[in-house]
Amino acid sequence: MIELQHIGVSYGERVILRDIDARVAAGRITAVMGPNGCGKTTLLRCIGGLMEPTAGSVTLDGQSVRSYSSKALAQKVAFVRQHAQTDFEFSAFETVLMGRNPYQRRLQNESQEDWDIVERCMRQTGTWELRLAKPHQMSGGELQRVMIARALAQETPVLLMDEPVSNLDIAHQIEIMRLLRAATDKTVLIVLHDLNLALRFCDEVMLLHDGNLLYHGSIADGLTSERIATVYGVDSHRTDGQVVLEY
Repeated sequence: MIELQHIGVSYGERVILRDIDARVAAGRITAVMGPNGCGKTTLLRCIGGLMEPTAGSVTLDGQSVRSYSSKALAQKVAFVRQHAQTDFEFSAFETVLMGRNPYQRRLQNESQEDWDIVERCMRQTGTWELRLAKPHQMSGGELQRVMIARALAQETPVLLMDEPVSNLDIAHQIEIMRLLRAATDKTVLIVLHDLNLALRFCDEVMLLHDGNLLYHGSIADGLTSERIATVYGVDSHRTDGQVVLEY
C-alpha cells in the first residue's frame, strides 16, 4: 500500500503539486497521466523518496518513505527514469546486474542466483542479445529496455516508471506493457501519454491537471470525454472500448 497524504510541492512561488491525497492498492497498475508540466515526474520522485515534498508525506506499507535507509528503500522501490542514460561504459549485462546491488553485502560477489535473475529479466525485455553491448552501441530504445530490465532485476514490490515506453517502437511498447500486466505481484505506477495503451493495460488512472489530482480510480471510468477535454484540451469519444481523438 502506498499512501499519499496531502502532498504539495512548490519551487518558490511556482506550485507543482497541490494537496495530493490518494491511496494506491498493492498489485495494481496505475497510469499517471496529464499534460507536460503537470507534476507527474515530481509525484513519482516524491513516492520513490528521490525528493522531499514541500508539504505532506508518503508512506509505504505504513512507514514513511523518508524513514527507510537507502538500501532498504532500494529493496522496496525501483525507478525507471524518463530518459535512459548512463555515464559509464558498462555492458548491458553489467548494467542490469546493478539491479541486484541492494541485496549484496559489502565486498560480496554476485551469486549464481543473481546472474540467473539478470538473464531472465533481459530475456523478458528482449535485451539478452544486447548483453555485451555498451551504451554507445545501443539505440535510445534499446538502452531504455535495458534500464527496464535492471528495474525488474531489482525485484521490488513497487515499480515507478516515468514514460518508460515513449522511446520504444509499437511492438516493444506492447511487449513491455504485457510484461507488467503479467507481474501480478508488483504495484506499478507508470507515466503514460498513450490513452489507449493505458486503457488496455492499466487498472487505475491518476489524472493530474494544473498540479491537482483531478481523478483517481478505475481507468475505464476515469478516461471520459469530459475529463480528457479538461486535462488535454482535446475532444474525444469512446468506440469499442477505445478512445478516439477528434482532430
